[in-house]
Amino acid sequence: MAAAAVAAVRAWFWNERFWLPHNVTWADLAGEPDGELQYPRASHVLSAFPLALGIFAVRLLFERFIAKPCAINLGIQDSGAHRAQPNAILEKVFTSITKSPDGKRLEGLSKQLDWDVRKIQRWFRHRRNQDKPTTITKFCESMWRFTFYLSIFLYGIRFLWTAPWFWDTRQCWYSYPFQPLTSRLYYYYILELAFYWSLMFSQFTDIKRKDFLIMFVHHLATIGLITFSYMNNMVRVGTLVLCLHDASDFLLEAAKLANYAKYQRLCDAFFMLFGVVFIVTRLGIYPFWILNTTLFESWELIGPYPSWWLFNGLLVTLQILHVIWSYLIVRTAYKALVRGKVSKDDRSDVESSSEEEDVTSNSTKGVFSTSSNGSNRINGHVAGGQWTEEE
Repeated sequence: MAAAAVAAVRAWFWNERFWLPHNVTWADLAGEPDGELQYPRASHVLSAFPLALGIFAVRLLFERFIAKPCAINLGIQDSGAHRAQPNAILEKVFTSITKSPDGKRLEGLSKQLDWDVRKIQRWFRHRRNQDKPTTITKFCESMWRFTFYLSIFLYGIRFLWTAPWFWDTRQCWYSYPFQPLTSRLYYYYILELAFYWSLMFSQFTDIKRKDFLIMFVHHLATIGLITFSYMNNMVRVGTLVLCLHDASDFLLEAAKLANYAKYQRLCDAFFMLFGVVFIVTRLGIYPFWILNTTLFESWELIGPYPSWWLFNGLLVTLQILHVIWSYLIVRTAYKALVRGKVSKDDRSDVESSSEEEDVTSNSTKGVFSTSSNGSNRINGHVAGGQWTEEE
């Protein structure tokens, strides 16, 4: 009974009329027995899991033996925030009730401990700051991401430079879905997929931020889109989407590195360059190059079918997010130019325990603002007028 149910679910999920164009079956895409002609298979994506663990291990070694020495050479200190004075009562309130007590609770604690309210507020601020990662920790994380994003972008450009569909997007659809899978294309796609799986793993050990759930969903959606496009052999246009999105990510990480090293002018320059590249690629190239071929050229050459509608729906949704992110980036950059500083990052570098008092008054001039202990206040793309990390 159970086996029949599983077989029914598999038959429903892998319905050829959903995944493939008319008159094409999975048997047609089985490839040749001698292995000379191969097409993407669903089983291929499983290789991303051990590779993701390998990438995570490489990252740990990279941060310890390469990124950390670089940070020390740049004068970044490996020291934490001022530690709060040990107090069992306040610690119990902090861990069990609230990290940011309201006025009424502060008054009660003041009477119970015979402490001034300001002293209690200061204790909670110091206690929250204890959980914040050091600047050197954030530098190492950003340096790893910068290295990977830059490397995968350069690999993608080198690979696509000789690919015919890079110069003529209609090549993405000629003979579709009977487009053989080359080894270089396979490695590029699986490496990207494995990296995002590694981000899923590392998100539980990385710097905790308020948008943890949002980024978790974002990584999950990215993995879903990469996997989906691989399984129905839309990998040619998929490589264009991946490379286009990688074009700006390493610039953002470079801006963070400059900020942690306190090279403010360099940080501002990288951020402005990031903003320009982001807007050009996401609002210019993406809709007029990517969406044009997925919506119109593919309609003309292969015609629509169920998974085609889903794939394009996801890509159009992505374009809507591009518009929102671009607007918020421009607004933040405008505020930086007009006021000389930016409001604090709404998602702090530690779970939900950021402190409002230690932000705006200590912001430095420039595109990135820094708190009094030098910790970075900008960690990604803007959201809600402030900052949230992207893809």
